[in-house]
Parts: sequence; structure tokens; C-alpha cells
Amino acid sequence: MNQPDDKSQRLVGVFLLGTLLFNFPLLALFNRTASILGVPLLYAYIFASWALVIGLLALVVERSR
Repeated sequence: MNQPDDKSQRLVGVFLLGTLLFNFPLLALFNRTASILGVPLLYAYIFASWALVIGLLALVVERSR
């Protein structure tokens, strides 16, 4: 009976993590002239954060008990 409630709490947690990752203070930390394999650091951070949020969402949604 608690499974839908647990899933919704995890989804809210992933949402809050995504909000923090894409908020100004963290984005400003990665706004440098450096690059990783030719990709600007800010773009690499945004892509990695986006992939992390999607991966966590997939784990939460597809997890079966």
C-alpha cells in the first residue's frame, strides 16, 4: 500500500535535485573557459546533469517490487 507513496516521494526528490542542479549558483560554478574533450565545461555539466536526472527518473519509475 505504501509503494505509490514511496514512488511519489522519490519523484519529488529527483525533481528537487534537478532544480538544484539547474539553478544559478551551480551553473555559475561551471561557467568557465575550460573544456572537456573540446566541449565547453558548462555544456558538459548541463548534459551530464540532464543524463543523471533522466537516469534517476528511469530507476524510480521502472523499479518493481
